[in-house]
Amino acid sequence: MRPATATAAAVTTLIGVGAAAVAAGRYAGDAALKAASGRPLPGDPRLTVHDTGPDRVTLTRSLASLRPGTYGIQGPDVHAVVGPVLDRVPHTADTVVRRLERVELGTLEPGARVRLTPELHSGTPHSALGLDHEDVEIPGELGTLPAWLVPGARSTWVIALHGLGTTRRHPLNLVPFLSRRQIPVLCVAYRGDEGAPPSPDGLGHLGDSEWRDVDAALRHAVRKGAQQVVLYGWGTGAAMALHAAADSGVRDVVRGLVLDSPVLDREATLRNLAAARGVPGPLLPLAVRAARGRAGLHGDRLQEVADPAGLRVPTLVFHGPDDTIAPWEPSLELAARRPELVTLHTVRGAPHASMWNADPVRYEEALRRFLTPLI
Repeated sequence: MRPATATAAAVTTLIGVGAAAVAAGRYAGDAALKAASGRPLPGDPRLTVHDTGPDRVTLTRSLASLRPGTYGIQGPDVHAVVGPVLDRVPHTADTVVRRLERVELGTLEPGARVRLTPELHSGTPHSALGLDHEDVEIPGELGTLPAWLVPGARSTWVIALHGLGTTRRHPLNLVPFLSRRQIPVLCVAYRGDEGAPPSPDGLGHLGDSEWRDVDAALRHAVRKGAQQVVLYGWGTGAAMALHAAADSGVRDVVRGLVLDSPVLDREATLRNLAAARGVPGPLLPLAVRAARGRAGLHGDRLQEVADPAGLRVPTLVFHGPDDTIAPWEPSLELAARRPELVTLHTVRGAPHASMWNADPVRYEEALRRFLTPLI
C-alpha cells in the first residue's frame, strides 16, 4: 500500500473508531440519565415465580432473591410483598422460598416474571394504608406537581422525596411510622414522574434541576402552616434535599435532613449506572462525559452542597457498603467530618434505596431517636 493511501486508511479508521466511541458514549450517557421513575434500575435482575402457596412464594435463586428483609415484588399487573427467606422449606438448588406477606395487585402465578423493589405499596395512602390524605397540587417551575399530604397535628412536616427507579409510593413504607407520631407528611412527585411535568430535555439531572421542585414543595408547606420541615430523600431525592437545604429561598425552615442511600458523588453514580447497563469499562469515562454534556452538568454544585463544612442542620444518613449505585464512602466521609451534626446508620446487605427494607425495626428506631428532638 502506498504511504498516502495507508495514511488515509488509518485516519479513516481512527475517525470511525472515534465516531463509534462518541456514539456509544452518548448512548451510555443517555442510559444513565433515563432511569425513569417506577422503572427497574439497570442491573436489577428479573426473577421467575416458580411456585406459590398461601403464605410463600418460590423464586429464581439469585443474590437479589436472597436479600434479607421485606420487599415488594412487581411484574406486569401484579404487586406483592415478600418477607424473609424460609430456609427450612424444601426447595431445589436453583430456587429460594420467601414468606408471602400479601398480594396487593393482580394474581401471582407460576411463570410470572417479576423484580424486587423497595416499594411495598401500590396505591395511595388511603387505599394502601387506610390513612386519610389530601391530593395536593403544588405550583412548580414547570407546572403542577401532584402530591399526597397525610395530615398530622405537629407543626414540623416531613417532605418525602423518592429517588431513581421508584415513585412517590416508596415513602409510603415510612408513612405509618411518621403518622403515628402525628407528623404531617408530603409525598411529592417531581419533574419526570407520572402526572408531573416532564423534564424539558427528557433526562434526569441527579437532583441538579429537580431540587427546584423541592423548593416549590417547601414553599407550599410553609403556606399551609409548616413552621419547620425535615427533608427526607432517597438516592437522588437525598441530593435534591441537600440542594434545597442550601439554595432554597425558604431554607431557614429546614430543621433536619434524612438521607437514605444519598447520591453524593455524581460522577461515580453516572459511572455505576452506565456500567450496570453493560457499557464496557474502557467506555465508562466517555459515558460519564457524555452524560454530563447531555444534561448540562458542567459545574458540580452537588459537591458544594454536600460538602460537610457547609451542613447547617442535624442530618441522619442511612447507607451501606452494598449500594452499587451510590457509593457508601462519601457518606462515611460526611459523618466523619461533621460528627456533631451527622449520624450514620450503617446497613449491610441492602441494595440502593433499600436500607429500611433490610431491617425495618433497627431503621425505625434510629429514625425515632433522630426525629424526637426535632419535633
